[in-house]
Amino acid sequence: MDPEERRKLERTLSLAEDNNRMIKKLYRAMRWSRLMHFVYIAIIIAASVGLYYYIQPYLERVIEVYGNVRGALENASDLIPGR
Repeated sequence: MDPEERRKLERTLSLAEDNNRMIKKLYRAMRWSRLMHFVYIAIIIAASVGLYYYIQPYLERVIEVYGNVRGALENASDLIPGR
C-alpha cells in the first residue's frame, strides 16, 4: 500500500467515525424529542382531566340552573294567551 492510498484510507476512516458520532447524536436527540413530546401530551391530558374534575361541580350546577330557567320560561309561555 503506497502512502497516498494509506492517507486516503485514514481520511475515509476519520470521516466514517465523524459520521458515526453525528448519527449517534441525532438518534439521541430524536429519542429525547420523542420522550419530551410524550411528556408534553401526558401533561396536557392530565391537566384536562384535572380541570374537568375541578370544574365538574360548577358545570353540573350551571346545567341545573339552565334546566330550571328553561322550565320557568316554558311555564311562563303557557301563561301568555294566544300561544
